[in-house]
Amino acid sequence: MNNFTRYVNPHLGEMLESIKLNQEYVRGKDCWLYDNEGNCYLDCIAAYGALPFGHNSAPIWEAIMSYHQSGEPGFIQPSALVAAGDLARRLVEISPEGLEYVTFVNSGAEAVEAAIKLCRSATGRPGILAAENSFHGKTFGALSATGNLAYQKAFSAPAQYFHHVPFGDLEALEKELKERPGYYATFIVEPIQGEGGIVEPPVGYLPGVKALCREYDVLLVFDEIQSGLGRTGKLFACEEEEVVPDVMVLAKALGGGVIPVGACLSNDVAYNEDFAMKHSSTFAGNSLACRVGIRVVDLLTADNGALLKDVRKKGAAFREGLLELQEHYPDLIKSVRGRGLMLGLEFNMDRRQFPGSLLGIMAEQELLTPAISSYLLNVEKIRVAPTLNGNSVIRIEPPLIISEKECRQALDGLDAMLKVLSEGNTARFLSYLVRDPEQIKKSKFPSYVPYCAPEVAPGEDSEEGRFAFLIHALDLQSYHQFDSSLLAFNKTELANLTARFNGMVEPFVAGRTRINSAAGKSAYGEFIALSRTTDDFLAMSRSQSMKELKAAVAMARDRGARIVGLGAFTAVASMGGLYLKNEGVPITTGNSYTVVAAVDAVNTATEKLQVNRSEITAAIVGATGSIGRGISLLLSETVPRLILIGNPNNKTASERLHMVAAEIYRYQSALLHQGRPLKDGSMGHLLAKCLSLPEPDASMDAFEEFVDGEGRRLGLIEFYTDIDAVLARADVVISATSATEKVIHAGNLREGAIVCDISRPANVSEEVDAARPDVLVIDGGVIEVPGKPSLGWDFGFEEGLAYACMAETMMLALENHYKHYSIGSSGVNLETILQTRYWAAEHGFKLASFRSFNRSLSEESWQRVLEARRKAAVH
Repeated sequence: MNNFTRYVNPHLGEMLESIKLNQEYVRGKDCWLYDNEGNCYLDCIAAYGALPFGHNSAPIWEAIMSYHQSGEPGFIQPSALVAAGDLARRLVEISPEGLEYVTFVNSGAEAVEAAIKLCRSATGRPGILAAENSFHGKTFGALSATGNLAYQKAFSAPAQYFHHVPFGDLEALEKELKERPGYYATFIVEPIQGEGGIVEPPVGYLPGVKALCREYDVLLVFDEIQSGLGRTGKLFACEEEEVVPDVMVLAKALGGGVIPVGACLSNDVAYNEDFAMKHSSTFAGNSLACRVGIRVVDLLTADNGALLKDVRKKGAAFREGLLELQEHYPDLIKSVRGRGLMLGLEFNMDRRQFPGSLLGIMAEQELLTPAISSYLLNVEKIRVAPTLNGNSVIRIEPPLIISEKECRQALDGLDAMLKVLSEGNTARFLSYLVRDPEQIKKSKFPSYVPYCAPEVAPGEDSEEGRFAFLIHALDLQSYHQFDSSLLAFNKTELANLTARFNGMVEPFVAGRTRINSAAGKSAYGEFIALSRTTDDFLAMSRSQSMKELKAAVAMARDRGARIVGLGAFTAVASMGGLYLKNEGVPITTGNSYTVVAAVDAVNTATEKLQVNRSEITAAIVGATGSIGRGISLLLSETVPRLILIGNPNNKTASERLHMVAAEIYRYQSALLHQGRPLKDGSMGHLLAKCLSLPEPDASMDAFEEFVDGEGRRLGLIEFYTDIDAVLARADVVISATSATEKVIHAGNLREGAIVCDISRPANVSEEVDAARPDVLVIDGGVIEVPGKPSLGWDFGFEEGLAYACMAETMMLALENHYKHYSIGSSGVNLETILQTRYWAAEHGFKLASFRSFNRSLSEESWQRVLEARRKAAVH
């Protein structure tokens, strides 16, 4: 960690590090910067216009050294400030006619503050009117004038009396001035919005503004902090249409790239005694800053404004080059903006430009232009920057002294970047973040074919169900389900890449679908993705994970979802949804139908493998969880013996397992008293003759006593916390834990075992697939959705397949059942489990063809298992 990140601004520093914009520059000369590794970069930012003559300009340093040698005092208030007077005279001489007085400040924001005070004191009015999408600085008054709530909210800005109208809209301006006569002191506006995205107003706007301000007796302030002093090829951007304001603020270029200095120029209508006698600043108007300012003015006006003519010429050529790039890449570049050397390149931020790609998500969330800037810096060695307000625009504001050759070099770098970006291959474009240049030269990036989902939108039928489902990558390797180009990266590279972006990516809509059920009902749904893995959730604090989950739920709610399902680790992280039940929308974990799907999968597999169920011992790993407990109850209908396995790291695991065993016996007692037909050899069949089994309405204490007494003798239910000690005794294993490690492996499974893994991340080690051909491992909880619609994204399944928890969310929407469902440990019970079983049959949800280790289980695979089981039986 560098000292800037450690001691100055850790939040900004970490962000710069994450997108590799944290180069440490050790030398600067003219248009070039040099880092501590010897790389050189063409600087096309120029400190947002504050470096008119480049880095360490020789004429500016000559002025500084001349000042030093003169012995002129620097801070001599209160007295007649000679240097300040000299610079003020020069500024008045070059400024639009009528601006006669200069108030010096130390920065652009201070210049705006001075302008606000000046206009209020001149008019006696409080109101300050500014344009939307504007930027005027970050001190409180300047921030209040800035037309971007994102900068203001944290500071309780804007202050009272500040208002905004759309930029470039004379009708809106007149309407506001007419509605508040005698209220506004000033209208402050940028002739070209800089941070807003290099936005030029329509021709005639500034003259129209001047006329309206005159009509309604409002002072006009032009903010030329970024656009002034030669940036557009004229000394001031307002000269383009020959409009003279009452007040004009300058800064940035006035310091020559070395000294902070700003100025507020005003006419005799605005300037007044109250302001003159009550506004001051210790460092403003100091002699050094003013001597530098004088040299800046001299350089800009030398040889009859030769530099300004050169800026117009080079700016026109640069702009023409950008327009040629737009013509070549029309799908990427939306517009070319600005004039002179105040240029902007607006990118298409439409996600559809990059379908099925994380580049599309970055574009949608305005993260693409920072990535473009980073690519240009690290790969092409061209330094540009996004605009702060207009995040679809990169700003190109090189020093005014940039050469034609350097302009061409910048255009070539942009062209090379656009060529790579146009491929739409995320891995190729972002490889510079995780691989060094030599590696990239040797790298091969396979052709990327994005997943293109059909367009689906909410219907107009008010009876149509609406749902959302939260998803995330289970692990690093799962990211390719969101973007298959990421398969080009190894695990280390993926970890590096995701660590850089995950904290910046907001929840996003990964897919959209419409479910049309067998019962004639429909539901529209969206899959809301969080850019996190299970390990990420485990590593972060509870407060941080809940903040992110609540943001995703809020997004789902605000987009119209009336029930929100929790996928993957989001249910565990939210304590089975309990921590999200007050977010203004019903929640489901989907765990009830997950129970049904797991038991159906086991029953189907045992039938296909011709296993005698009356001889089965089934082990449920994670039996104390809501899913494991539900599976234990439901599975007891068909198998005679259960082994319940709990978490050895949980001190209460044994007590909880004991309680689950008691619940199973209670369920069996209820089945017996209902007179339901019993499967031969099932647990109920074996208990039918047990006279000591308590009645269904007996207390839980009675059933717990049964567990310790007759239940122990019968041996139908056992419970343990040591998985390796008992798992090999089980013919069938169902894993339903929240553990992230592989707890089931080749060495702890019985010959011919059937394993159903519904844990996400999976609990079964991949080694089982190769080392144990006699073992059938099935991915539990995979469901075929009625009609097999596209879910709008590649979830690693064939089209039309979903996890059972997703299916439960869909069912609830189809039923318009907008209440919390399956949340918490008590929310998954026999009633909810059997209800989802009924809904599934009614609407046409059914168990999908089996999958194993995220692959379809072919008939050949079945035959392989059958053959291995036969051989094992012979031996």
